[in-house]
Amino acid sequence: MRLNIKLNKLVAGLVLVVLSFSSCSAPDKSQDTEKQDVSEEQISDKLKVAVFNGNGAGSTSVIETIEALKIDAGISPMEISAAEIQLGKLDEIDVIIFPGGSATKELNNLGKSGKEKVRKFVLEDGKGAVGICAGSYIMITTPGYPSLELAGVKYVDRAHYNRGRGLVEFKLGEEGLKIFPELKEKPQFAQYYDGPVVEVIDTNSTTFTELGQYVTDISHKKGYPTGVTPGRTFVYTDKPGKGRVFAIAGHPESTPGIRWMVPRMARWAANSELVSYPAKWVRPEINDHAILFDSEMIKYESQTKWKLYSDDTYEQTEALDKLHEIRSRPAVRWTIGLLRDTNPKTRIHAAKALMDREYTDAYADVKSAYEVEKDAKVKKVLKEAMEFLSTF
Repeated sequence: MRLNIKLNKLVAGLVLVVLSFSSCSAPDKSQDTEKQDVSEEQISDKLKVAVFNGNGAGSTSVIETIEALKIDAGISPMEISAAEIQLGKLDEIDVIIFPGGSATKELNNLGKSGKEKVRKFVLEDGKGAVGICAGSYIMITTPGYPSLELAGVKYVDRAHYNRGRGLVEFKLGEEGLKIFPELKEKPQFAQYYDGPVVEVIDTNSTTFTELGQYVTDISHKKGYPTGVTPGRTFVYTDKPGKGRVFAIAGHPESTPGIRWMVPRMARWAANSELVSYPAKWVRPEINDHAILFDSEMIKYESQTKWKLYSDDTYEQTEALDKLHEIRSRPAVRWTIGLLRDTNPKTRIHAAKALMDREYTDAYADVKSAYEVEKDAKVKKVLKEAMEFLSTF
């Protein structure tokens, strides 16, 4: 199926979504999608959210998390290293996000003193921590598993931690829908890559809240048990000490249609007002079925990728469409190079695909392509892509 991107819908998507949040005491504030001059005072009022970029943090996960945070005009996103944590930079931020990658490597990079600084940041200073996939692993409290021990959940089925990747379904409960009301009666799917399966340690806990569960049975590897993930906790919050923790097993920052969940998670962790986001980002309905990357799908992805190098523009664009159909996570980055293809039809298709996949990190590439483009039709689409991918 060919990409069917209707630019008039993209423009209409700039209309803001007006929501009511029963979980907030403060009134809702919608955000203007137009660029605005912001004073130093307004900048200082923004939530300061830092994404950990130390060893173990996946570089792509760091980039995509930062890009997702940019959806929120009230958040000032930045990166933070273990060295900066050691030097006291946590004092300058409101929320720390541990992204996808390797939880044990991230913790090793923090070191024991870094771990204690993060724990103090949450438990004593009353700040927020968000864990995404590997970052969710780092939050748990499991005997024998090195972690920050901030959340009241433990690791389940450690023997099969590398379950694989794909687009998986989850289901929010009543508490989850209070934080993400946009997902009520909407499809709920997220990119997944070896995320943790956990269960609550104390069922009588007054601080832990399960927000949503796995629906997809992620068991497509030979010898792996079935029925482990369905009904298990996929996304949750906890309130250890004076602080707040938000964790999710999947990768919303890498999932077009729900990337806005990341700044919402950061706001909850900061105990800040939850705000609505532009409609162009709130599109959960574009994902409607689970896709697991078993050996055959991985082979198909690899074979299809090679067709992007074809001299035949139809073969190129068809391959690109097929990769996006199967929600190939790396395919969006492969798309960027096609902006510099010699065939104008390929360049147009790549620009539209980047809009459809919401890949805001490609803005600079689209801008440079626009500046050197000679073909009027291509230039028009590149300009539309620039406008769409510009966060503010």
